[in-house]
Amino acid sequence: MTTAPQEAFLQAFHAEYPAVTAEAFGRGRAPDGRSSYEILCDQVAGSRRVLDLGCGDGLLLELLARRVGRQLAGVDLSSHSLALARRRPALSGATLEQGRAQELPFADDSFDACVSHMALMLMSEIEQVAAEVARVLSPGGVLACVVGGGAVGGEAFERFLTLLRRTVEETPASQRIPALGDKRTRSREGLDEVLGPAGFAAVGWETVPVCLTGPVEQVWAAVSGVYDLGPLDRATVEGLRKAFIAEVRDLTTSDGHVPCAFKIHLATAQLR
Repeated sequence: MTTAPQEAFLQAFHAEYPAVTAEAFGRGRAPDGRSSYEILCDQVAGSRRVLDLGCGDGLLLELLARRVGRQLAGVDLSSHSLALARRRPALSGATLEQGRAQELPFADDSFDACVSHMALMLMSEIEQVAAEVARVLSPGGVLACVVGGGAVGGEAFERFLTLLRRTVEETPASQRIPALGDKRTRSREGLDEVLGPAGFAAVGWETVPVCLTGPVEQVWAAVSGVYDLGPLDRATVEGLRKAFIAEVRDLTTSDGHVPCAFKIHLATAQLR
């Protein structure tokens, strides 16, 4: 698989929207009140040296920095997202590097844990990513990832995805995104297939619903952060926005909120 078009697209997208993932998903809450970022942070509560793979604008690293004495590092393709991460006072002591997960700029045995929020599923050459994560982790180290799990049935996100698929099918090929990532990262069995040969034990797997319910424009702002909208022209995006608002009108509650939820998969694996 050729990675150049994929990575060029991701870099261009995040140059324009450097904090898009945090803006889209940071407000979402699981049934216990935690965000998907907080859920991931809690998976490595006992780890002192932590790498964030695809760290973006640094929201997850900022949460990790609440534990005093932690040694934190982040790597991301996007210099624009990293620029935002560097502005966070809590990350003044973190090592933030622009680079590829397939060629991590860190020494062997540098970390006790590696986390990745909605990023592993975008990466190609996934066996090489797994090998690199295993290389920089110490024996017994933990890889913990959040990957997207799709819509919750009957709510606004499911309707948005239906409209989006229809819109993309009607647009020229030049306005469609390249295929991103490796589908094996989206299932427990697939991750076992990828991580096992790199030296990881069986993958732990948990599916959690995340609520994004709110006023319709707020919900639109969240769901429209998906990559597929990046290449679309403004008129097409505006048409999709109007269609979405009309589509969810019957879902709107008396207080003006639109029910919206999606699922995440929380995957964890320990290096043998």
